[in-house]
Amino acid sequence: MKMTEFADRRWTLWNRVKRPSRYIGGEWGAALPAEEVGVIRFCLAFPDVYEVGMSFVGYQILYGLLRELDGISVERVYCPWPDMEAALRSGNAPLTSLEGSRPLSGFDVVGFTLQYELAATGILTVLDLGGIPLRASDRGEKDPLVIAGGPGALVPEPVAPFFDVFCLGDGEVLLPELVRLLQEMKGSPRLERLEAIAATPGFYVPLFVDAVASGEGVAFRSGFPLPVRRLIAADLDEAFFPSTMIVPSTGIVHDRLPLEVFRGCTRGCRFCQAGMLYRPLRERRPETIVAQAKALLERTGWEEVGLVSLATCDYSGLHRVIDELAPFLAAKGIRLSLPSLRMDRSSVELASLLDSRKGSLTFAPEAGSQRLRDVINKGVTDEDIVETLEALFDKGWQQVKLYFMMGLPTETQADLEGIIDICNLALRIGRSRKAKVKVSASVAGFVPKAHTPFQWEPQASMEELSERGRFLRSLVKDRYLTLRYHEPEQSFLEGVFSRGDRRLADVIEEAWRRGARLDGWTEHFSLRTWLEAFEACSVDPLLYAQRRRGLDEGLPWDHIDSGLSRDFLLAERDRAFEGLTTADCRDGGCNGCGWELRGCPLLKGGFSR
Repeated sequence: MKMTEFADRRWTLWNRVKRPSRYIGGEWGAALPAEEVGVIRFCLAFPDVYEVGMSFVGYQILYGLLRELDGISVERVYCPWPDMEAALRSGNAPLTSLEGSRPLSGFDVVGFTLQYELAATGILTVLDLGGIPLRASDRGEKDPLVIAGGPGALVPEPVAPFFDVFCLGDGEVLLPELVRLLQEMKGSPRLERLEAIAATPGFYVPLFVDAVASGEGVAFRSGFPLPVRRLIAADLDEAFFPSTMIVPSTGIVHDRLPLEVFRGCTRGCRFCQAGMLYRPLRERRPETIVAQAKALLERTGWEEVGLVSLATCDYSGLHRVIDELAPFLAAKGIRLSLPSLRMDRSSVELASLLDSRKGSLTFAPEAGSQRLRDVINKGVTDEDIVETLEALFDKGWQQVKLYFMMGLPTETQADLEGIIDICNLALRIGRSRKAKVKVSASVAGFVPKAHTPFQWEPQASMEELSERGRFLRSLVKDRYLTLRYHEPEQSFLEGVFSRGDRRLADVIEEAWRRGARLDGWTEHFSLRTWLEAFEACSVDPLLYAQRRRGLDEGLPWDHIDSGLSRDFLLAERDRAFEGLTTADCRDGGCNGCGWELRGCPLLKGGFSR
């Protein structure tokens, strides 16, 4: 079928779905696909819908990087909503790329970004609709290489059978090397290309690694060196950053110009996988960020700029960036936002400079007591909470959103009661300032994650989390306090796959064949479907979610070297159960996480706060 026929078929499909803007493409800043023979055709795939995938700055960076590499043509695809999937299947039409209406089976490489465990069935939906065999072992010489990157690639085993290659680390370093290999070996047999990739640092090829599960955990055997080390872009000022970005054609989750100010985090929260995985800390210079902001705003027309990172308020050059950007943004009527605020007075002062509307501010105390915040190394004191709330209402805000977790290791009833105590404290402080105060609290179930000090700990059961959520709600007595807690079914499944092994791939495929789709969306999630799939595959999900791992046990991610040492994670675990905090390494010196042996930028002069 010719490309024009695919385009005509797409027009017909768009008339049958609720949000055709997800599939139209043609956005400002998108690249036209190259038509010349011999180019390597690369499709960036996202296993969730358009408005989610388009919100990740990493996705924009990879797209811009690929379009500037010689001999590469890059296009995009997103997981369709079920109405579009049904339309494609009923019309016997393939899922095609946005830029060129090309079926996914017509690409040389299809590359997924893995951000969230519950997007696993989205991977299979995209592959199947794109005409690509689900399993790497079933693909032939004419099929694309299916690769993956992102944080999910560092815990790859539950989806390993579906991928040919995992890229471990920063795409700015890995993608150019992968492209070079593919260009050099274009026309070579598939197996030879995979062998060459497996022999290259930073790439994990599951085909060549046997994962043997037993009562003592998981053991790995391979003819290639293990573990595979994650690679990083050591200098973000020298790393690629796009000179233009795709402007979405419809509303997306974070609809703004995203500028990454630094990568990594030094706070050391023991529950936070991202804070551990993205080490070491690497900052962009203020002049780099200011130049990127001005250039990209001229080329895109966004009306808001977001300075993004895991903890933007920790950026050492933040005030300089704001001071230098403020006149430029004010002249154009463009807002500046900080997506992440630290819970202290200085964050409120900063927010006051940026936001004159005084809608609401959001903070994450995470736990209701000082004791439990010390266990998780949150670095927020009772005094910080009081000072933050006083500053917030003094500056004119009348609403505050607070995020907490329940089910944390060592949690007691007193810790849960402390959540409501903090919310009531906010009400009292606001009313003492004559504010028409409203407090919104959101409580999520804690999910232990790989590559963190809590990776060995059991997850609270669904019954326990439901009981704790109901208990919290029973304590709410003020109509100006709204408390919501996440239903535990999705948290349970996330917990299974966040620390799973290769046996779970059968469960994912079985659940997908039974109709599991877009499991991160509450309206589509069905726990019953998943429990039926676990039973059909004779896999007990409780062994993954609610079993305490032995400290000497082989873990399903031991063949992946994130850069953190096992000794560091064990030491942090011990300190957690002793109630001891660990200082931010920007303040208290090196904590020996493992990166001090690999050229941590902080040990080469560091960054001043």
